[in-house]
Amino acid sequence: MKEIAIVDYGMCNLDSVARAVEKCGGLPMTTDDPATISEACGIILPGVGAFADAMDNLAQRALIPLLRRQALERGVPFLGICLGMQLMADRGHEGGETAGLGLIPGEVVRLAADSLETRIPHVGWNQVELLHPSPLFDRIADQTDFYFVHSYHFACPPQFAIARTPYCGGFVSVVGHGRCFGTQFHPEKSLGAGQTLLRNFLELC
Repeated sequence: MKEIAIVDYGMCNLDSVARAVEKCGGLPMTTDDPATISEACGIILPGVGAFADAMDNLAQRALIPLLRRQALERGVPFLGICLGMQLMADRGHEGGETAGLGLIPGEVVRLAADSLETRIPHVGWNQVELLHPSPLFDRIADQTDFYFVHSYHFACPPQFAIARTPYCGGFVSVVGHGRCFGTQFHPEKSLGAGQTLLRNFLELC
């Protein structure tokens, strides 16, 4: 069974992610211990909350250099979920401009409503439209619905945008570069499609 480090930095209820990983055949290890993260064959960075607070929490735990080394230098498969995806960017603007992990080029900016009916935060089920092939989406149909809860989005160069979602004029909902991936939606809350995506991630580990 593959050991997957679920990074605990005080910004998320991690039980649902751990249960989903276990259900999909992985061995979840919810941890902020550098040694445990270093030995894992895959890393998941979940998160709910503000970008600046999250980066501060990661810094307090001395996890930023470790996560960069594992993802960029060692090529350990890495999956950021919701805020965790946003932290993969170069910088974010929630809570003041703050440097991110720099795993995928781009910045995190607030969603902009494109009509009077558009609600922010974006909460609920919405389509994910594939822009580029990705192993994360093996056996998942294009325009499948996933579950979202967010007010900010990851603006990145087109070569790193795996999928988009048609809300607020359209935003990037999945990013990827090498063995680093991020989903703006919550796969652990997205029923069968989310489980398939997590299984696809585990197959990369």
